[in-house]
Amino acid sequence: MSQRLTTPMVRDDGRLREATWDEALDRAAAGFRGVIDAHGPTSFGIFSCSKTTNEVNYAVQRFARTVVGSNNIDSCNRT
Repeated sequence: MSQRLTTPMVRDDGRLREATWDEALDRAAAGFRGVIDAHGPTSFGIFSCSKTTNEVNYAVQRFARTVVGSNNIDSCNRT
């Protein structure tokens, strides 16, 4: 039997349970928003990988800069 998750999981009262994609994504967005509201956009950082496509790396940096307002973007491309 595979151990791979096939549905998103969220934590309620310390326990994991299955959730819809909409609920899981809403919770992730709320978590990002909570940190940004409490500590500012520079408290957010993102790491991208050189093994992905240029288009994905572009989308990641675009999200960080435009949606979040952070220039804290790093990648293993520079090594």
